[in-house]
Amino acid sequence: MFDTVLLRSFVAVVAEGGFTAAATRLNLTQSAVSAHVRRLESQIGHELLARTTRSVTLTADGELLLGYARAILKLNHDARAVLSRVPSEGAIRIGLSHDLADTRLMNVVQNFSERYPRIEFSARVGITAELLHALDQRELDVVVCGRCYDASDGRVLWREPLVWVGSEWASFAPGVPIPLAVLPEPCPYREAALAELARAGRDYRIVLVGSSATSLCAAAQAGLAVTPIAQSSLMQGLRVVTSEAGLPALPDVEFTISASAGPSTEVVGELGNAIARTFGQKS
Repeated sequence: MFDTVLLRSFVAVVAEGGFTAAATRLNLTQSAVSAHVRRLESQIGHELLARTTRSVTLTADGELLLGYARAILKLNHDARAVLSRVPSEGAIRIGLSHDLADTRLMNVVQNFSERYPRIEFSARVGITAELLHALDQRELDVVVCGRCYDASDGRVLWREPLVWVGSEWASFAPGVPIPLAVLPEPCPYREAALAELARAGRDYRIVLVGSSATSLCAAAQAGLAVTPIAQSSLMQGLRVVTSEAGLPALPDVEFTISASAGPSTEVVGELGNAIARTFGQKS
């Protein structure tokens, strides 16, 4: 009998066209996915994938197994949907702060929807304060977000630096107001940035109020402004602007998960652990 874990890794490699993308989709390391496929090949006694430095393609045996693998996984999913008992059913509405709402985290939500097929998962992206208010109003069941100075309740998943980022050529002349791109109030990163600028006696001007982290990073990439983001959100075309440029140091970000009394504590705990692992942190 084939192990569904091994089959799932094999199908993911084929669907994603490589081991790295498959690992991201499954929330596993690349070495773990490679080991799963090698173990499956060992059990069958034939190679399933022809590997090159740039791509993977199916062998004839791989083509034959792929159809069976998909059918087995589908039957397994259907059986779990019918027989699953804990948790039995319901819905979990998840609130995510802007800087977490990327492909990595959406893959986590998708994996949980497959693992707990009788629970309906949905997500809302927003500003931390608004999400926590929605949690208090029972409009959300779980909120995962970043905070800087707030000491409100919630399990801390991980901590990382809040950093200034700008374009590769960003520089600031002494005495010139710092151009900023920020989210609307109330935003913990905006509050932290303005507080530290005030402490340092640095003048600033807000040149962009964006509706998402993507818009802030676009302004920074264009050289229009600098913006405060969590270090894990750093992307190509941006660099960390250090204190040598005259900007004050920023506090660390605590990423937390908060939940109402409704959802299964087991599922919420697993969800928090999976998110922390996805972002390369230890919870």
